[in-house]
Amino acid sequence: MTETLPLGKAIGRALGDALAEDEKVVLLGEDIGKLGGVFRVTDGLQQQFGEARVIDSPLAESAIVGTAIGMAYRGYRPIVEIQFDGFMFPAFDQIVTQLARLHYRTAGRVRMPVTVRIPYGGHIGSVEHHAESPESYFAHTPGLRVVTCSSPQEAYSTMRAAIASDDPVIVFEPKAKYWGKGDVDTSVVRDLDTATVLTRGRDVTVACYGPTVQTALDAAVAASDEGIELEVIDLRSISPVDIDTVVDSVRRTGRLVVAHEAPAEASVSSEVVANVVERAFDALNAPPERVTGYDTPYPPSALEGHYLPSLDRILDAVDHVLGRRSSRSELALTGGAR
Repeated sequence: MTETLPLGKAIGRALGDALAEDEKVVLLGEDIGKLGGVFRVTDGLQQQFGEARVIDSPLAESAIVGTAIGMAYRGYRPIVEIQFDGFMFPAFDQIVTQLARLHYRTAGRVRMPVTVRIPYGGHIGSVEHHAESPESYFAHTPGLRVVTCSSPQEAYSTMRAAIASDDPVIVFEPKAKYWGKGDVDTSVVRDLDTATVLTRGRDVTVACYGPTVQTALDAAVAASDEGIELEVIDLRSISPVDIDTVVDSVRRTGRLVVAHEAPAEASVSSEVVANVVERAFDALNAPPERVTGYDTPYPPSALEGHYLPSLDRILDAVDHVLGRRSSRSELALTGGAR
């Protein structure tokens, strides 16, 4: 059945369906029960399934994840919510040194089917610790699957796949997109490691994920007005990255732009560019470009529009890889730096 839902409600539907289908599925998090979470993603689930399965936790992220690990040992499939991206750091030790390693540490005898939900990204005008993109920390950690979503359909299908996985999965939810609506078919099944080509194009490959996908799609529309075709790829999986799909695209277009909200240094875009250069250097007609957040602490909300990737910044990178006039070429002429 297809239904039109906001992205946040699509995630809530996925959680509710998983709770209904498997009594071992439980939810844990701060204010997720009676309040329904700060973004109301879990609204109504405690009333429907009870306080023993939708659990309001103390304000202690390390304890939330630690409890989930213990429940997974006992055969449950816990789903935990970290209220905001900047609040995940108190749970970092539990996630990286325990959750990610237990399957390996026990030589495969113990599985950790734990899903960690983290709202992330900017464009909500929030204060410090409420708008960050910490995905690279987890992408660097063996033993974790790291995924995100860009539409209500992807939100539903990816969340169902994460809950069903016997591996620990970090799901980054683009909080600025929670209210954007789209059609959701609950019968659609997705995996946790395949990218999706959203638009076909012959001129430039644009690889992106999460909150930047819509910006890239808008850039494709704008570029088409000048006869430029962008091939937009939603990576979906941050770890592992589906490099094969990106390489296949670059072999057709000869040019690559990678966009995301996180800072550029030691990022997902670094990994994508490195792999493309290693595997398809002969196909590149120009050096790849990255459009990302800057290598600074996340700015006050009044400045986030300058910090985050925008339509103009993506189009400028497209112009540069095509050898057209761009901010990079202008700076090169004047001896400046971008």
